[in-house]
Amino acid sequence: MIEAEQVILVDTNDNPLGTMEKIEAHRKGLLHRAFSVFLLNDEGEMLIQQRALGKYHSPGLWSNTCCSHPRPGEATISAAQRRLNEEMGVSAELKEVYAFTYRIDFDNGLTEHEFDHVFVGRFNQPPVINPDEVADWKYISLEALEADMERRPQLYTHWFKMVLQQLPLIGLI
Repeated sequence: MIEAEQVILVDTNDNPLGTMEKIEAHRKGLLHRAFSVFLLNDEGEMLIQQRALGKYHSPGLWSNTCCSHPRPGEATISAAQRRLNEEMGVSAELKEVYAFTYRIDFDNGLTEHEFDHVFVGRFNQPPVINPDEVADWKYISLEALEADMERRPQLYTHWFKMVLQQLPLIGLI
């Protein structure tokens, strides 16, 4: 029997409060630790992914390179590197640039309420995607991404749009 994936419940300062099964935390809308990874190539293009159609929320939407949750006892940067490899078949040096909290209620009764650590890194190769996690991928210039996101915001995840607005403030773009 496969054990249900656990997330780390946290307070508003990211102090651990305990653990809970991932889907239950999303049903209850409880604040938990997460991370988002953004990879750029040497041309300044961002590697983005289209979420697999089988995802329990935001299926088929375009998003940042990778995002997920650390496991109990796992350092957030280690989790980011692990999931980057599991989802995109990529290994890259990552640097945490900031963290923020957000809450989004979805139509299916689930809620994303996350303390999200944002990591950036460099990568110049095509990824080797895991089709259970990723439907498609592309490198895209930040200008083209911002223009498309403005024109067709419904094609992108909520958190991706939030983080993208912050990238100029942290000096990434």
